[in-house]
Amino acid sequence: MASDEQMIKIVGDQFCVPYTMQLVVKRKVESFSNVHYDVFDITGNSLLQVDGGVWNSKKKRVIKDPAGFPVITLRKKALSWKKQWQIYQGESSEKNHFLCSVQRSNALQMKNNLDVYLASSYMEDGPDFHVTGSFTSMSFKVWKGNSVIAEVMHNFTWGTCMGKESFKLKVYPEVDYAFILALTVIMHETDKV
Repeated sequence: MASDEQMIKIVGDQFCVPYTMQLVVKRKVESFSNVHYDVFDITGNSLLQVDGGVWNSKKKRVIKDPAGFPVITLRKKALSWKKQWQIYQGESSEKNHFLCSVQRSNALQMKNNLDVYLASSYMEDGPDFHVTGSFTSMSFKVWKGNSVIAEVMHNFTWGTCMGKESFKLKVYPEVDYAFILALTVIMHETDKV
């Protein structure tokens, strides 16, 4: 768990709360060209939403607040051996708005593990965060060093076969839940291809 005196803020401190946050993420393929995610707290309040195309060559996902304003954009790097994604503030792709890079730990891996490199220390001393998945499900944990900072549980239902999926996120205190949502989307998108 994240320590109380160390806030893990990647996207913004408005997404860090002093208690463990339980979130529900619902993913739905709306058409052949669009996928949509909705994020709710346990009382049903809408917190964030994610939109993006399914079949476009430049995979891009935009995470928006409930009013529809862009918070961050996830962009898949074309022709990347380790399936690299880059995260930017707002809908930018400018270098000065670059937050972090996420890529598979190993290009030839059986289970989905990701390494996260923050812009401030990009590829210097190894990853700043590590995401470990399992062989049998889309559930995973997010690590900072030796501490788990978030857990994601995939709920398999018959709706999963129809393009509807849901995830439960457990984000520990003072950890940026928008960042954890971004990792959830990337983990899902990386596992599907």
